[in-house]
Amino acid sequence: MKSNKQLPKDPDLAGVEKALIRSAKSALTLARQTKTPCYIVKDGQIVDISVRRKSPAVSRVRTTNK
Repeated sequence: MKSNKQLPKDPDLAGVEKALIRSAKSALTLARQTKTPCYIVKDGQIVDISVRRKSPAVSRVRTTNK
């Protein structure tokens, strides 16, 4: 299957999408490293994507046989 994306005719705009993706990843990484917010608009609401979701805690209880 072919992609329906059309590439820009202007060579200056050819790499814009990849550059924006790299920039967004870099911004998110920096926000997580510095513990600062990184906001986006998702489904019409402003969301801080730098906060990592907490997964359910896994019990790490050790049992010893005596």
